[in-house]
Amino acid sequence: MAFSWRCPYCHHHSIITEDNSTGGETFFNKGNKDGPLAVLTHVIVCPNRECKEYAIKVELVRVTTDKERRYGKTLDTWHLRPGSRVKPLPDYIPIAIAQDYAEACAICDLSPKASATLSRRCLQGMIRDFFKLPHLRNLAAEIQAIREQVAEDTWESIEAVRTIGNIGAHMEREIDVIVDVEPDEAGLLIGLIESLIEDWYVARHNRQVRNAQIKATAAEKQAARRVTPGG
Repeated sequence: MAFSWRCPYCHHHSIITEDNSTGGETFFNKGNKDGPLAVLTHVIVCPNRECKEYAIKVELVRVTTDKERRYGKTLDTWHLRPGSRVKPLPDYIPIAIAQDYAEACAICDLSPKASATLSRRCLQGMIRDFFKLPHLRNLAAEIQAIREQVAEDTWESIEAVRTIGNIGAHMEREIDVIVDVEPDEAGLLIGLIESLIEDWYVARHNRQVRNAQIKATAAEKQAARRVTPGG
């Protein structure tokens, strides 16, 4: 069955079919405490000719065997390649921000509260760097300070994440104070960071590239007009 997929390496969106994906199953029921289980492997090769990277994921799932074998609850998931949910970032992203983001992704499943603390520091670093904002009392105050400078849909995303569970409490605390969060809340913070990197840094870079191309083309046209016939 075909499905849409975004490559974690080149970020291209594509439709994945059996031509660029494969998988396997290892079923076992040897008296283990969790009963019938299966190890599922998933391999996807990026269709983008300039990429051709591959992603490998392994899942451990419960299996029901009443009449026919069916997959049940997923007990564990391992991302073998890339090693975590981290997405490669462009080299124009500040190093400190890229490092905090990568570390938050790497430990999201192992320690959600530590991951959320790194994400919070990453988000604060992005706001201070991108908007040249002076240090305020906490992240919540800094987010409020950029309210009029961000697009409405971007602000709605920030607000949606900020008001979930313990994330709001996170933003009211000192940046290095660890606060308990649920695993899915830590994942939401990472998703917000990825979205803001696209909305802020990537969009700005693409705009700068387009403007530079326009200026270069205009300069070439101007130079061509100044050339006299036969000159």
